[in-house]
Amino acid sequence: MVEVPLDFPRQWVEFDDPADSEQLIRADLTWLTSRWNCTFGNGCKGIYKDGPDNGCCTHGAHFSEKKDEKRVKRYVEMLTPQTWQFYEVGQKKGWVETEDGARKTRTVDGACIFHNRKDFDGGFGCALHALAATEGISFIETKPEVCWQLPMRRSYDNREYEDQTSQLVISISEYDRRGWGEGGHDFDWYCSGNTEAHNGANPVYIYAKDELVALIGQAAYDHLAVICEARTKLLAADPTNIALAPHPADPAR
Repeated sequence: MVEVPLDFPRQWVEFDDPADSEQLIRADLTWLTSRWNCTFGNGCKGIYKDGPDNGCCTHGAHFSEKKDEKRVKRYVEMLTPQTWQFYEVGQKKGWVETEDGARKTRTVDGACIFHNRKDFDGGFGCALHALAATEGISFIETKPEVCWQLPMRRSYDNREYEDQTSQLVISISEYDRRGWGEGGHDFDWYCSGNTEAHNGANPVYIYAKDELVALIGQAAYDHLAVICEARTKLLAADPTNIALAPHPADPAR
């Protein structure tokens, strides 16, 4: 188990969003062509050693906006005592709480209220994630945005040019420890830069296709995928080529 440093060479690409010329997509190719995959329930150590089975669900999930919470609410109402371990708690005390003025999912016994523990007959893991599988829909629909995005990071910037024009820059990158604020440096384990989590059969741009489409749109994803595919072939032919800035947590680097 080795966690790589936060700073290392990365290769980026920029291109106009095919669906909106006023937007520029900026993507971290080093991250998107890496072999990271979520290891929850299959090697994940959890962000704190006293809750290894909690994954990154320890603090609950902050909602990005009212629409995010409203969407999740529709699916919470579909949960039952058989599919949600803390159903009764949610009914009596509510499943949302306010922390430092922000609304988030309530925590119960050291983890998100939707995190079913291993002793629950209805199954281990996120009740909302399991609901998506049962209903045959994407977990992007059922879970709070922050949950399905991690460890993908989408950020926005307005780029001003000398000719007085501007573009909205949408950046897609790795949500490393820094993304969590100062507390991220206190985690006992974190996946995105850990070699144990870089064992996926497919690179991130394929593994997380649905998430990327939701973040930047289908047209932008299709263009990005062509670039990522070409880079993946170059890496396969020469995996130690420093000019390609391979992710150091990937195998055989």
